[in-house]
Amino acid sequence: MKATLSNIGCYTVFSAGDRTIRFRAPYSLERYTAIKEWDNGYIVVMAKYKQNKKDEEEYIDLIPILDNLYIDADAFLSPIKEVNLSYDTD
Repeated sequence: MKATLSNIGCYTVFSAGDRTIRFRAPYSLERYTAIKEWDNGYIVVMAKYKQNKKDEEEYIDLIPILDNLYIDADAFLSPIKEVNLSYDTD
């Protein structure tokens, strides 16, 4: 299964299958620009921030977020083999 990562306003959006989770992103995040690595819940991304001209490497750990939402992290993450960026808002 492929998942998607994006941001809308001050939220990061992660979708896989029929589930979408949203969580706070840094206030100055403009957008994620590249997925560098996916490791079963741990994402290395490049991100563009308002205060910097160059993209920065960032890290997102979904496991504590899923745990706080009472979502079984193993069941949710194990089918995901790839994460892509998506900014399709239609």
